[in-house]
Order: sequence, then structure tokens, then C-alpha cells
Amino acid sequence: MPPPVKSVSVLLKSFIFLFSMTACMKAGPDYRRPETVMPVVWSTDLHSAGATAAKPDRLARWWRVFKDPLLSELIAKAEQRNWDLQQAQARVREARARRGLTRANLFPTITANASVNRTENSEEAGIGSTNELYANSFDAGWELDVFGKKRRAIESADAGLQASVEDLRDVLVSLYAEVALNYVEVRSFQARLAITESNLLAQDETYQIARWRYQAGLTTQLDVEQAKLNKETTRSGIPTLRSGMEQAKQRLAILLGQPPAALTAMLAESKAIPVTPPSVAVGIPADLLRQRPDVRRAERRLAAQTAQIGVAKAARYPSLSLSGSIGLESLAFGTLYTAGAKIAQMAASSALTLFDAGRIRKNIEIQTALQEQALGLYESAVLTALKDVENALVAYSQEQTRRNTLQEAVKAGRRAVELAEMQYRAGTNDFQPVLTSQKSLLTVQTQLATSDAEVASDLIRLYKALGGGWTLSS
Repeated sequence: MPPPVKSVSVLLKSFIFLFSMTACMKAGPDYRRPETVMPVVWSTDLHSAGATAAKPDRLARWWRVFKDPLLSELIAKAEQRNWDLQQAQARVREARARRGLTRANLFPTITANASVNRTENSEEAGIGSTNELYANSFDAGWELDVFGKKRRAIESADAGLQASVEDLRDVLVSLYAEVALNYVEVRSFQARLAITESNLLAQDETYQIARWRYQAGLTTQLDVEQAKLNKETTRSGIPTLRSGMEQAKQRLAILLGQPPAALTAMLAESKAIPVTPPSVAVGIPADLLRQRPDVRRAERRLAAQTAQIGVAKAARYPSLSLSGSIGLESLAFGTLYTAGAKIAQMAASSALTLFDAGRIRKNIEIQTALQEQALGLYESAVLTALKDVENALVAYSQEQTRRNTLQEAVKAGRRAVELAEMQYRAGTNDFQPVLTSQKSLLTVQTQLATSDAEVASDLIRLYKALGGGWTLSS
């Protein structure tokens, strides 16, 4: 017959009773989230930066404000194949498994055992008998968490898992920004390359005019050589631009988890630099505590380390272990499953460290010091987040002002080139104004293209500083 159900029930009820008696006792401090004082408003003038303090409802998918389908497609591909992101996802799975392992330590361990022993005695040394022993049993062992050591460890593991999730979100925020920044860089190189090639055509035309005028005896060889110098100097910049463009494409491909040349065909066609919206919503400083994954991660690590103080302090107190066994034992297999074959035992043991040369006390000091370090890292993360947003706002605002100035400079440069070339063809002016105006136009056009890209990049950095790229529901 099977082991009596009543004995099993008594054993389990004893474990449950003792568990309930110790459920409220925990050594060490209870965690409280730091009360961080945040500025009410940003120090940067939001109006001059083209920004508002309204809740940034588009922060989760901020790249859509550029209205560039290819950029959205690249970011979607990066979500699927980026290796850094896959590593972060694996770390979350590891932390979840570690949390489960820690929780398992809170419960009893129950094992089932079955054995058969056969002993034959020597006829020369004894009676020459043969003995058999059959046994089946269920054994249970449990170290009671009287002073909360295991529950504090679970608290730490829970916070560690949450920190891993925030780490994954932080990787997402950085990944989205890096993909967008490299994409903007590709478009920037393409724009500057188009400007350089356009200016090269205009300068070659000027060179041909100088040659014609020289052949007609209307000018000197100096004008021809200066025109050629200007043209070839412009041409020399093309290889550098092409090299930079290809390198940006390769960096972008690596972010998408693809070979370096995988995006050559996709990005072969030159397109405009993504255009920034008229205004953006950046929220208020307090939003950073809810949105920035690195700040949230630092806060969770602080919680995990606070729980470790309780784990260390619980070592000061006695440990209590229970063990029990119920089963069957018989000298014959035929009588193993009978009422008379029943066996049962329960035992309790306790241990208290009386002397360890200060090991427990020093470990408590270590965990307390680590908790203080974690608090410092959290406060530092908050300040860094505030700095990142302020810097991004300033850069975004000032670069827009610079771009507006360069737009006016390009208009003036084009008019200057037209006038200088017109006067040179008419013979009312020498070649020097043409040379100077062409050089100046190429410079300011290149600077304007660079500034267009920098405005877009500064907006991307602003979204990254705000922790854009995820929501609480993601």
C-alpha cells in the first residue's frame, strides 16, 4: 500500500505553519526611493530652441518626425538584427533565470528515493545467511528564512532583473540614435558631394572661359592657371567625401547586424538630409526620472544593493533547518507496501555563529559602502541626464541660428558669383573676383549642408538625452 497520506499532510502543514510565522521578519533596511530634487524648468530658452515643455507624446517613435520612410525601415531592421541588442535581451533572460533560482531557495527540497540492498554473509565467518532490504521514501529538507535572508536576496534579484530590463531599454535608446545619426551622416556626405560636383562643373566652365579669353589675347596665362588651380582643388575634395560616405554606410550596416557593404544598393540614390520639424516637445526635467533608462537602471541597482545589506545582516542571527522523511522499509518486497512497513522521522537543527573574527561585521560594512556607492551613481546619473538635455537644447538652438545665417550667406554668395562672372565675360573686371567668389560660395554651401545635418543630429541627440525610443508599455 502507498505511504499514509496523513503523515504527508502533517509534515506539509508543519512546514507551512513555520513559513507563515517567519514571513514578516526581515533583517536590514527597507528600501525607499531617493527623493531627488529636480529643476522645475529647463535653463535653456525653449522658444529660441524651437521647443516646448508640453508632454512629448511622440518620444517613443521620435524618428517619425523626420518623415523619412527609409530611416524608419533601417531602424526596424536594427531592432531585429543588432547584436548589442540581442546581448542585452540575453542578459534579461539570464537575470530572470537568476531571480527564479533565488526564489527557489525559499521553498523546501523534496526528493524521492528507492533502494534495494542485498547482503550475503560468509559461511566461514558467520551463519552464511543472505539478507535483503527494500526501501521507498520521500525526504524533505528546508532551511527556514527566519530573519529574511532569502527574502532580501529575492528583493535584490527582483531589482537586478528590473535593472537588466532598463539596460535593454538603454541599448534601444542608443541604438535608435546611432542608426539615425549615421543615416544623417550618409545624407550629409551625399549633399556635400553633390555641392562639390556642381561647383566643379561651374569652375570648369570658368576655366574654359579663361582659356578662350587667353587664346583671344584678352587675358594672361595667370588667369588660366588660377582657374585650373581652383578647379583641381575642388576636385581633390571628392575622394575624401566619397570615402567618408562609404565609411558611414558601413557603420550603419554593422548597426543593422549586416556585412559592411550590405546597404550599398539601398543607399546608392542620393536623397536630402532629413528635415527637422518646426518645434519639438521636450517635457519637464522631472520626466527624466521616468523616461531615462540609465537613471531608472541606477535606481534599481541601488534597490538591489540595499537588499544585500539585509542579506549580510541576517548572517548575525541563528539559522533553523528542518528535515523529514516518510516512506516504507521491509526485508521482503512482498511486504513493502503494507501498513507495518511505514517509517517516518522529523528533525530540526539550529546554528549560530559565535566567533568569525569579524567576518560578518566586515561584510555588512562592505555591503553598506556598496549601497552608498550605488546612491552616488544614481545621483550622478540624474545630473548627467540633466546636463545631456541642457547641452542638446543649447546645441540645437544655436545650430539653427547658425543655419539661418548660412542660408543668407549662400544667397549672397550666388549673387556674387553671378555678378563676378558677368563682369569677367564683359571684360569690365579681372579674374580675381571670380576666383574669390567661387571659393566663398563652395565654402558656405558646404557649411550650410553640414549645418543642416548638424541640426538634424542635434535633434536626434536631444531625443536620446530625453530617453526617447521606448514607453512604459513596451
